[in-house]
Amino acid sequence: MELKQYWLIVKKRLILIALMTAICCTGIGIYTNYYIQPQYEASSKLIVNQYKESGSLLSSIDVGAINSTIGLIKTYKEIIRTPRMMKKVAADYPELGMTYGELINKVSVSSVNETQVMSITVKDVSYQHAANIANAVAIVFQNSVPALMKVDNVSILDQADPTEKHAPVSPNLKLNLTAAFLLSLMFGVGLSFLLDYLDDSVKTEEDVEALLQVPVLSAIPTFKESDAKERPGKLPMTAKAGREKNVTYDA
Repeated sequence: MELKQYWLIVKKRLILIALMTAICCTGIGIYTNYYIQPQYEASSKLIVNQYKESGSLLSSIDVGAINSTIGLIKTYKEIIRTPRMMKKVAADYPELGMTYGELINKVSVSSVNETQVMSITVKDVSYQHAANIANAVAIVFQNSVPALMKVDNVSILDQADPTEKHAPVSPNLKLNLTAAFLLSLMFGVGLSFLLDYLDDSVKTEEDVEALLQVPVLSAIPTFKESDAKERPGKLPMTAKAGREKNVTYDA
């Protein structure tokens, strides 16, 4: 099938494709704006250092020790999201009104570009609540590290400010509309080809040539009575004989 034939199939059902795309995009837009609850994101940052005596100086920092600390962060990331740690957060901060299971689902931990900095991120329907959760998890983890790891090397670098105003991070209306447009467009085009494949009727001269493998020598155009009346320079058509249902006309 040539490219021109593909275009003819799509062109024949452009209205169907456009209608499907418009309905899908409108539905996604309405659902995104009115039915999806906005989510806010807050984060608190921790820094993990190599344990040193209080008299240690910056000049004593060892690159190998820093790399070892970065590897230790992977362990800390797993510890933070354990039920034991989240149960302690729920017990120490009952004002959050959340169970340890809900906290695990809301909290994510990541390292910032393979550095000694860890970011505790929380998503919630309220930025203030998300900030309070992130700060609570950071404080509880910092206080728990000495007992768990026998070393005090975690410090809070930055806490989330619950009083700040932030825009929601989701839903993303533009992204949803773009995805809906592309998916509905592809589905509409695919449906057009499917309908054309299932349609075995003969409608055009090209269909005759493709079916019979012979060229079309002539074609009889569709002729309506209204066409004859509108043609200038012709006499009006009159019934010659017979009943009204069986009459012939002269032009």
